[in-house]
Amino acid sequence: MSVPGVDEQKSSNVLSDWHRSLAAAIRDPTELLNELQLDDFSDRVSSGAAEAFPLMVPRSFLARMRLGDPNDPLLRQVLPVDDELRAVAGFEADAVSDADFRTAPGLLHKYHGRALMIAAGSCAVNCRYCFRRHYPYGDEPRRLDDWEPALRQLREDSSISEVLLSGGDPLMLTDSRLGELIGRLEEIPHLRRLRIHTRLPIVLPDRVTDQLLDILTESRLTPIVVVHSNHAAEVVADCEAALRRLVRAGVTVLNQAVLLRGINDSVDALVELSESLINVGVMPYYLHQLDRVSGAAHFEVDPDVGRCLIAELRKRLPGYAVPRYVQEIAGEAHKTVIE
Repeated sequence: MSVPGVDEQKSSNVLSDWHRSLAAAIRDPTELLNELQLDDFSDRVSSGAAEAFPLMVPRSFLARMRLGDPNDPLLRQVLPVDDELRAVAGFEADAVSDADFRTAPGLLHKYHGRALMIAAGSCAVNCRYCFRRHYPYGDEPRRLDDWEPALRQLREDSSISEVLLSGGDPLMLTDSRLGELIGRLEEIPHLRRLRIHTRLPIVLPDRVTDQLLDILTESRLTPIVVVHSNHAAEVVADCEAALRRLVRAGVTVLNQAVLLRGINDSVDALVELSESLINVGVMPYYLHQLDRVSGAAHFEVDPDVGRCLIAELRKRLPGYAVPRYVQEIAGEAHKTVIE
């Protein structure tokens, strides 16, 4: 079976540590439950949901789940269940209207001054609430030369000063491929900042390599890494170490979380998440209201509950540790703060 992100490494028959970790990821829901001593809960798995959106769980992430707990907050983020197959009014395949803002292959331009590149079509973990779980990644660039139309648009629009690399997960690219793409962006004089949105430092910490740190810190573009952690149980052990490496290298690291029912929709869970992040130098940035993508309705939390949670966070945390509670509304000029 081919493994996303390892093709270049296979050609030399040498796998880096993170590629070996990726190749060893669990892809079978039954195996996942067996590893967690949850064989009796196999009826919770939906084969239909797993077929529509395959399971993918690195073993580092698995190691942070609680044995014998079917309600573990990390497990609930990745286990395919029947609720994903329910059609729910208001939940759509393209929850944030990405298609309306695609101005070139791989390029989305929603907000003034910045543009987003779909740099990769795969992730190291398949989060069941992912707002791009139905995105047509097969239509986007794969080879470096395929990026030329998007790069041309960036060159021609001097109002753009920041480029976001997203996906999928842009850190699924090899260091060499990522470095080549960033090198092309560095050639555009009006670009000043590079933002990378990634979950890999959380779920596959081996990905924070020396070469990756060199690419980020030696670029003329100011690097900002936005990671995605939803629960304090994620920010431990090798994940904690990887985040510290990014921060100590001088990279600005922010976190965005999604408010998820049964996972982090309590004051204690959100306080613990913010404190875990702050303790390693990562700033809580956004707490997102769930994007209403089809298959994720069972994760939704009422915004009034979210407002109450944020109010309580302000009482228990210093101001810099309280994320902004936001929602993406298609067509708006910026994220909408929920107050």
